[in-house]
Amino acid sequence: MQLKPLLGARLRPSVDNRRMVDAALDPVRFYDGAYSRDGEDAALYSRWRALGAVGKADHVIALCARAGVWAGGRPASTLEVGCGDGALLSELHRRRFGGRLCGVEITHAAVEIAAARHEIQSVERYDGQRLPCPDRAYELGVLSHVLEHVPDPAALLAEAARACRAVVLEVPLEANLSARRAGKRRHAHEVGHLQRLHRAGARAVVAEAGLLVVAELEDPLPLAVHRFFARTRRARALATAKWALRASLHRLAPALARRLFTVHYACLCLPPGA
Repeated sequence: MQLKPLLGARLRPSVDNRRMVDAALDPVRFYDGAYSRDGEDAALYSRWRALGAVGKADHVIALCARAGVWAGGRPASTLEVGCGDGALLSELHRRRFGGRLCGVEITHAAVEIAAARHEIQSVERYDGQRLPCPDRAYELGVLSHVLEHVPDPAALLAEAARACRAVVLEVPLEANLSARRAGKRRHAHEVGHLQRLHRAGARAVVAEAGLLVVAELEDPLPLAVHRFFARTRRARALATAKWALRASLHRLAPALARRLFTVHYACLCLPPGA
């Protein structure tokens, strides 16, 4: 998946966006259309996904180090479930992290883009439920901004844990005042968000999947993300002010920040006794 605005910004309106099928109704067709953009739009969203991959990679690497599951915090193999165009796997490769890198994805168009990246060993299309690999085939599984798109997130997380020794998940915490606004709700629906999670809800999904959280973090999103779609001096100034306010509030009062606006939550999960 991974097309949606990774860090809370809204996709730029376009004729293509209005014509694309609703992601909540037909996610495969929606994301195939989204990854089939051309020209200026294709370049813009490729840069957006690459920027998002930087933050995602930061989170994966930090959580692996904190959890201490592998010597040096580095797994020998990684499977990303819902890898999109492969931007995160490519960023992990650039940092020499993750060992053998593989991905699965539900859309033809994204698989074609990701499979063309030489640094990714394999990319396969899957049905969104059953992973095409045996138990414990990988040391690390990653589900980054995927679980909010599926009707049964605990089931998909449990399936990832079947295939991978440890799993890192990341989701936006959208059970907040800002995300309740009509425009935000409409946009979340347009890009296929079926789950509207808070921090306790995300941890409940982990528990329902039969896993334990062993390391976790939150991210109110960096300045570069807030300013990505700002094209004027005024827009950049407003984005900078928004970032400064949110970052400061999250640092001083994280629980209050979560109630007011969307932050991203990531954790590393293991089976009990692992």
